[in-house]
Amino acid sequence: MSENPTAPGLPGDDEPGRRRIGVYICHCGGNISDYVDVARVRAAIADDPDVMVAETTLFACADGQQHTMVHDIQNQHLDGLVVASCSPKLHTTTFRGVSRRADLNPYAYTQVNIREQDSWAHTDDHEGATERAIALVKAGIAKTRLSTPLSPLRVETVPATMVVGGGVTGLRTAIGLADIGLSVIVVEREAELGGWLGRLGPTFPHDTPGRDQIAGLVAQIAQRPTITVLTDAELVGKTGSFGNYTAKVHVRGETTDELRQFQVGTFVIATGADVYSPEVGELGYGIDGVVTLHEFGTLVDEATGGALTWHGRRVRSIAYVYCVGNRQAEGNAYCSKFCCAATVHASIKVSKVDPSIRQFHLHRDVRAYGRYELLYTESRERGSVYLRYPDDAPPAIEQSADGRLAVTLVDALTGPDELTIPVDLVVLVTGMVPRQNEALTSLLKLPTGDDGFYNEIHPKLRPVETVVDGVMIAGACQGPKPANEAVSGGLAAVTQSAGILKRGFAELDPLVATVNEAACTGCGECLTTCPYDAISAYPCDTGQKALVSAANCKGCGGCVPVCPEDAIDLLGYTSAQMLAAIDGLADREPVA
Repeated sequence: MSENPTAPGLPGDDEPGRRRIGVYICHCGGNISDYVDVARVRAAIADDPDVMVAETTLFACADGQQHTMVHDIQNQHLDGLVVASCSPKLHTTTFRGVSRRADLNPYAYTQVNIREQDSWAHTDDHEGATERAIALVKAGIAKTRLSTPLSPLRVETVPATMVVGGGVTGLRTAIGLADIGLSVIVVEREAELGGWLGRLGPTFPHDTPGRDQIAGLVAQIAQRPTITVLTDAELVGKTGSFGNYTAKVHVRGETTDELRQFQVGTFVIATGADVYSPEVGELGYGIDGVVTLHEFGTLVDEATGGALTWHGRRVRSIAYVYCVGNRQAEGNAYCSKFCCAATVHASIKVSKVDPSIRQFHLHRDVRAYGRYELLYTESRERGSVYLRYPDDAPPAIEQSADGRLAVTLVDALTGPDELTIPVDLVVLVTGMVPRQNEALTSLLKLPTGDDGFYNEIHPKLRPVETVVDGVMIAGACQGPKPANEAVSGGLAAVTQSAGILKRGFAELDPLVATVNEAACTGCGECLTTCPYDAISAYPCDTGQKALVSAANCKGCGGCVPVCPEDAIDLLGYTSAQMLAAIDGLADREPVA
């Protein structure tokens, strides 16, 4: 770890126009240095006349190294910073913070990804990985060399949030928002609040019926005058910009429909999920006595008299078939997370209704983590039998002539022989699937993953934020999860909204598109390109010109290449910067 020995110590010793850039190359605890010769990378860029400091470091993100960077920036009078480490998704905020603490413009910092884009991708070619790292760092230096100071965009915010979804997550989110002094509008498209939880009986861990939990939340909302609840309602329009949106809500009434408008600063989307519905014939579904987990839960909650019955017949044996509709090679590949614990809990409730009922759990794996392990243990102690079937050999369900059901499977733990279990009831353990909300998804420009659920920016660092500023997601609309984890997401959205709205203003990245008015001919090509409706046209003496709303622009750059006059550029990623970065990758002098 050494400072560039040729770097002058004071500003003014440089040639006119020279930059003073600090470059830090991270070992990442071996994630990078095990495959990339980081010392060689440092040596390759140390003689660049614009590089005043070139160092390697074990962990660039460590507090100690951050203090070193601040010291170097201040004492070497650096005006640019390049950190070659991991993905910018992880530590952009970290190193912008370093820049601010050192009084360096945070947008004069460039993150170069030599981990995900290099060392991890080329573990079998150390020489190639090193050469690639050198090229990437040179490209980062070239881009930084042309950086200019930028200031965050300041926007005024409205102290109100719209919560879309009136299930447990949405209701708990609304209460949290109201308690920190924000106005809240809850929009629920059904006639009643509560979602899936409002239809459930006793739930783990306190055996409080779900409908009672919802009733308690509704009572708390009634005590908070800053919360407005709209049922039979849907969000149908959104205009304005981050921090000051106009939301249009269609409210269906008994006699007339109404379109209402609200000014809000943020949105929290808590629309929940749906439950997988098997096709007729799938694992016996459609046969009398083959039911889904949700149907079975209702049956158990309504059981009385110390007996569980199905169509008037007493149930004496049950087989639960796990992973129906999930973890499939074709279809929903994801694990639904909650359904193992829900099934185990249901089996305990069955044993309380009638301890003599024989219960067989046919699973591929049991996911009962944390405190749900206690349920799993209690279920076995109460007599439930767990049998693990192979991934590629699901159980077969048949109905005999006398109406009884038979489940045939191979128990992977005991041997290759098939077992046939006669039962009175088969429960297909179905998980969650994304709720169909195409209109809302399109309206808010919400990103979805391959599984159809809404995507956050980063599952650990920014778990409820989306790429659309001021629009957050919480609960099962992000992916399958139990109620307690869904509510935790809602409370995270409360905190995030508070951080945005309580100050009365917010700061946005200035990395947005700009229009060179002199070059713009008003052709309109860019107007239909922006996915965020951030570009409009305004009249002028020569016809019309394009105008970018900085508050709505997300800096995607999609408008830049479609302009036939090259009149649009992207701050922080200008055409000049990107061409210089390409020349840096090619290790050649910039083209004039």
